[in-house]
Amino acid sequence: MGLSSEILMAIDELGFVTPTPIQEQVIPVLLSENRDIIGLAQTGTGKTAAFGLPSIENLSLENNYPQLLVLSPTRELCMQITRDIESYAKFINGLNVVAVYGGASIETQIQQLRKGSHIVVATPGRIFDLVRRKRVDLSKITTLVLDEADEMLKMGFREDVDAILAQTPADKTTLLFSATMGPDIAAIAKTYMTDPLEVTIGKKNASAENVSHIYHMVHARDRYAALKRVVDFYPDIYGIVFCRTRQETKDVAASLMKDGYNAEALHGDLTQSQRDYVMQKFRERNLSVLVATDVAARGLDVTDLTHVINYNLPDDSENYTHRSGRTGRAGKEGTSVSIINMKEQGKIRQIERVIRKKFVKVSVPGGKEICERQLFSMVSKMKNTEVDHKQINPFIEQAYSILSDLSKEEVIKRFVSLEFNRFLNYYREAPDLNFEFRDEKKKPKEFSGRNRKGKSMSRLIFNLGKGKGITKRDVIDLMVSASGRTDLEIGPIEIYKRASSVEVDSTFAKKLVADLNRRIYKGIQIEAEENYEFTGNDYRDRNKGPRGKRRR
Repeated sequence: MGLSSEILMAIDELGFVTPTPIQEQVIPVLLSENRDIIGLAQTGTGKTAAFGLPSIENLSLENNYPQLLVLSPTRELCMQITRDIESYAKFINGLNVVAVYGGASIETQIQQLRKGSHIVVATPGRIFDLVRRKRVDLSKITTLVLDEADEMLKMGFREDVDAILAQTPADKTTLLFSATMGPDIAAIAKTYMTDPLEVTIGKKNASAENVSHIYHMVHARDRYAALKRVVDFYPDIYGIVFCRTRQETKDVAASLMKDGYNAEALHGDLTQSQRDYVMQKFRERNLSVLVATDVAARGLDVTDLTHVINYNLPDDSENYTHRSGRTGRAGKEGTSVSIINMKEQGKIRQIERVIRKKFVKVSVPGGKEICERQLFSMVSKMKNTEVDHKQINPFIEQAYSILSDLSKEEVIKRFVSLEFNRFLNYYREAPDLNFEFRDEKKKPKEFSGRNRKGKSMSRLIFNLGKGKGITKRDVIDLMVSASGRTDLEIGPIEIYKRASSVEVDSTFAKKLVADLNRRIYKGIQIEAEENYEFTGNDYRDRNKGPRGKRRR
């Protein structure tokens, strides 16, 4: 590819052998010409090396002033990029890289800049502050990189980015890297880039190919119980649980820790030292689960994540791309699990359109499944445990003596039970958490999609049934009120124990679902869905335990 021997030595030491697709397309262009580039690719595809390696090659080391400026949205990503660039330049003497970001001493960073730097990696807020103080000179920048540009804009850095770019030379090379291509990204490209080459790895806005997307549907009140089952079902899980808010992150992490899981929270209220401590524990796998907000998890330098769990779906569908991109990196398989309630099925469809992949609906694991998984995982670990005979032999005779009255089978059973009893006890009478419409006594009528007049109809299902005293007349009144039309075409109505179904004119189906989901009927929040795969099975009350008693 035309890289110097020093860089080749460094990447050989890092274990790089074959360039990733984005590296293959970007590096030769940047080594041969000054060309603006828009790179659209997921996290974990090697973007840092794609711009970092050729940028290092193009530096003039005798000029000890900033020539490459890399902007990133978060301090974690800023530090990760800095570490990566330093590792690429390990055998290049005299190359200076300075990272500037919030949460650290600005005076220390100013001193580092005074000593001279060839590369500055920065968050927009901190570099803008340094520009205003006239502590950094960007007038001789030859290359500007906007990494994770879409996230920068979502975090409200548009004005800072505009002001920073105004301080840089017009003839610089601008490289913009993003996982998604939204209108804001297109606007920046139009304003600040000249005839950019667009390099797209995979489809625009699509998720990584080797990530599986599944979802579990539960009642909102069972969300945490479902999370615990997901974590228990994967004994070797190493993943991130995404929450919407800082408070939710704190609450979920605190509950997991209280219940004996190796988990910690990562959110914006932590100091930099606290964040570093949590991340160090997670990188060293002293934590199996990190509970984080979207912003806190941006740019985490963590590899080999097995799972991403969406405790709540993100408000912005494109954020799902960033979340799921945390796993399935560097060609490895990963799984993105979403825990949703019935009203969020529409969001799943929206995300499917954005990532161009289908979600698979999967049942929440039951107690028996979890116990089987845990048992065989533990047996496998026991079988594969390396024995240090020299260390263990002095104690073996006494152990044999203590266990001499037990058969081999009994010894195995007791060792397994020692670790396994807590799962057996916890899940002995575990309820089914899956949200389903069920009524075994009554089967739904076949739905053809049209009425006798040939009019297109949609079936709506909602969570009000005989238990709430609803009648067919009440259903008709609800439909008329929600649609605002007295001439609404209404077809067959079926009322089950805890659910009802009704066929309505397809033209008004979406409006009806949206309106119904905002209503409360006899103290119950209505949960409605169009064309739900209705089996007619019993719709269970999750507040009741196995003997019909209220769970506290």
